[in-house]
Amino acid sequence: MRPTIYCLAVLALAACSTPYQEMGFSGGVAAQQMTADTYRIVSRGNGYTGRTQVQDYTMLKAAETTKANGGTHFRIVSAQDATREGAFVNPGHANTTFYGNTASTTYSPATVTPIIKPGEDTYIRVLTLAPGQTAPPDAISADEIIQFVGPRVTRG
Repeated sequence: MRPTIYCLAVLALAACSTPYQEMGFSGGVAAQQMTADTYRIVSRGNGYTGRTQVQDYTMLKAAETTKANGGTHFRIVSAQDATREGAFVNPGHANTTFYGNTASTTYSPATVTPIIKPGEDTYIRVLTLAPGQTAPPDAISADEIIQFVGPRVTRG
């Protein structure tokens, strides 16, 4: 019985993570053109989104942006961690109960829950290789990213 409850809890929390979607209130991913062949990929997750999930979003958006602009490969020019950290504070409280002339007080202390919202800003350069042309060693195939990363990404 406990493994079933545990699995349901994990699934419920996973459903709260940021899906692969355009940038919105709860996060998402966006491509912004910087030059003729350079784009900034901005990925943000919420407190239920894992770091690797945001990395997958970044790579998939880079591949989709490459294909949408007639490219076959892309290079990562630079990448920067844009993770934000915060906390949720649940205030403590005291409850006093009277029994005749006797008072009994119970106290629950405040709790602080850290919240990590992963993020990534990545600059890519779109490359267009002719059929049979050898890709540079640091070039990433857009088609392969779409093939291998695409199926594990939950779309919003």
